[in-house]
This record gives sequence, structure tokens and C-alpha cells, in this order.
Amino acid sequence: MGTLIQAEELALRMDAAAVRIFDCRFELARPDAGRTMYAAGHVPGAMYADLNVDLSAPPTAASGRHPLPSPATFEAWLRTRGVNRGSVVVACDDGNAAYASRLWWMLRWVGHDEAFVLDGGMRRWTALGLPTDTRVPTPTPGDFVARLRPEMVADAAQVMAGIGDGAIRMLDARGPERYRGEVEPIDPVAGHVPGARNHPFTTNLGLDGRFLPASQLKAALAGPLGEVAPRGAIAMCGSGVTACQLLLAMEHAGLPGGRLYAGSWSEWCRDPARPVARGAEP
Repeated sequence: MGTLIQAEELALRMDAAAVRIFDCRFELARPDAGRTMYAAGHVPGAMYADLNVDLSAPPTAASGRHPLPSPATFEAWLRTRGVNRGSVVVACDDGNAAYASRLWWMLRWVGHDEAFVLDGGMRRWTALGLPTDTRVPTPTPGDFVARLRPEMVADAAQVMAGIGDGAIRMLDARGPERYRGEVEPIDPVAGHVPGARNHPFTTNLGLDGRFLPASQLKAALAGPLGEVAPRGAIAMCGSGVTACQLLLAMEHAGLPGGRLYAGSWSEWCRDPARPVARGAEP
């Protein structure tokens, strides 16, 4: 199973017939910014993947801000982008891997293991002086077939059941201030799911924007995981996006098997009957 690919390796492999590259750059506050950056220059051969349009379903009154599309819808989208059952798919974004990891996780969810995130993203690619292009590919439709792994997802009921369960550990990938409920710039309620531990997704990266070495990630995750096995972890964030980066970091660290609470805090806090905690957990 893949996790990360370095820019130097992708530069050597990007012209291979099996490789499909997706540019996932996005900004929550400016939804068109990623597409604008893509148009200005991207990895040659890359296609654009829009978080709101391609990697999410329209939100509903009960869902989080970025609900998962149906497997059939995602399968059809991948086919239109030329993804085959034997494709090697590489996702990149602007450097923190949050949006690229969303595509990486979704590919795993529908059974495609040859999926990688470009370590360091477009920032490192351009810093190395590697080529960019402005042309938009027109791929031949692919033959990808989804093989869903429903065990990779946790819903709100499973999260609720996990509160107080010693074999379950919720990991919240948001920044510390949002986790503690001191600020909430996006969602209507501040706080976190009771019992969740905080592991900000940004701490998975070094100063160069690349993921920390596997041994460092494993050591850093030992605290929030405690005695809970990786398969008992449920990753969450604001809307199920940066939590995917946390799950990639866990996989890279040799801690696979965690689930994604796709609705995350933006879904959880919509129901006033669900409990809310503030401050730090013991």
C-alpha cells in the first residue's frame, strides 16, 4: 500500500502510462483559489480535483460540511478522469497534504491501494525547479471498479458509542484552540467530542512541509493514542478533511487501521443532543 512519493521520484515516473496525477489545491475561504492556482501551473499531466465538487457530496441539514460522495459517484468520477484498476494515483496540494490526503483516503476507501501523496506538495516541486504545465489533459475514460471498505468509516452513532470505551480513542486533528473550544471560526458550536484527544495535523509535518520520519510520527502519536491499538482510533477534524492527513501519517508511521469520522465536528455539533466538551482532556 502506498503513502508518500517524493518529488524526485514522481518527476521520473510522471510520464508512465499507468500514472494519474491529481492537483487537489484548495482554500476553504476562497473555493476558487485552487482551480486558479492549477490553471497558472501544475505538475505536467495533472488533473484538478475540487474538494467541494469532486471529493464531497453536497452538504445537508444533518451532515457535516464535506460529506463523502456515494461510492458509485466517486467511481464514476474516477473513470471519467482515466483511472483504471491498475493505475498509480498521485495526489498533491499546496504543501500541508490535507486536501491531497482526502483523495488518498477516498481511494483507499473504494479499494485502490496504489495511491500516494506528493510529499511537500507543489511548494517542494517548484522549489526543486521541476517542470510545470498549464495544459489540461483530456483522459481516455478508465475502467476503475470500486471495492468498498465500509470498515474505514465511523458514523456519529459509533463515535457516541466510543465515548468512555477504553478500546476506542477519538483523535481530533484540529488546532489546539479549536479543539479546546476557545475559538470556532467556522462551525456554530465550539468544543470537541468528549474523550477525544488532540493531535493537530500540522504537527505531522516538518518545517520543509514534508512528513516527519516514520519513527518520529510514531513517537508523537504514542501520547494521544495511549494504550489504544491503532485500529481503535477514530480520526476527526472540522469536516473530515484534515483527519485524512492524520490517517495518512498514522499509516506512514506503521499505525494502520484507524477509521475516519467523515462528518466530524461540523456534523457532530449540528445535533444539540450530542455531548460537547471544552478544555483539554486529562
